[in-house]
Amino acid sequence: MRILLAEDDARIRKDVTTALEAAGYVVDSQVNGEEAWFLGDTESYGAAVLDLGLPGMDGLSVLKRWRADGRSFPVLVLTARGAWTERVEGIDAGADDYLPKPFRMEELIARLRAIIRRSGGIANPVVTVGEAELDTRQMRLSIRGVPVTLSPQEYRLVAYLMLNKGRVVSQQELSEHLQAVHFERESNAIEVLVGRVRRKLPVTLISTRRGFGYIVEDEGAAS
Repeated sequence: MRILLAEDDARIRKDVTTALEAAGYVVDSQVNGEEAWFLGDTESYGAAVLDLGLPGMDGLSVLKRWRADGRSFPVLVLTARGAWTERVEGIDAGADDYLPKPFRMEELIARLRAIIRRSGGIANPVVTVGEAELDTRQMRLSIRGVPVTLSPQEYRLVAYLMLNKGRVVSQQELSEHLQAVHFERESNAIEVLVGRVRRKLPVTLISTRRGFGYIVEDEGAAS
């Protein structure tokens, strides 16, 4: 899943990027509010991590413009500001969660996972579909209790489809969420990736809808 990180502090930006990538996310980062707003308004993201103290356009204004433009991806706000009134203002502007600086990277990742799950109507960190079980905390897919070895990109594919279970996801959407904005996207890359994942699975998990995309069927299992 692709995450937009808007943070002007170079050290924090580097540390958060490293942590997000280690947690299985693709990261696009920006230091300027205007540029962050533009990316969030024109590209497809699973979530954004947004600092309020951005140059060019402050984070609160960025958030308000995203929501006014109908951008509904979940947003985790970061700020060094301590006033509770500012936290309330951020949440009322459309933030899904709020994390004051300084923070632990483990908490940022946990909060981000939670708002992404909730945006898809999933509360449990372990997503179950039939005999498949995705543990979003451990970044692990198991079939009938047996772990499946996946590359980071293969895991991102499975995780995105399972977190969107019951919905057909187009190749274009998958490409946008599995690769960074500057990445050259090959026309058959998703088809090749899906084929590679299917060969690793002892059961049919990903179905093809010809002309539309791919789907993990929601079998009504608890999630």
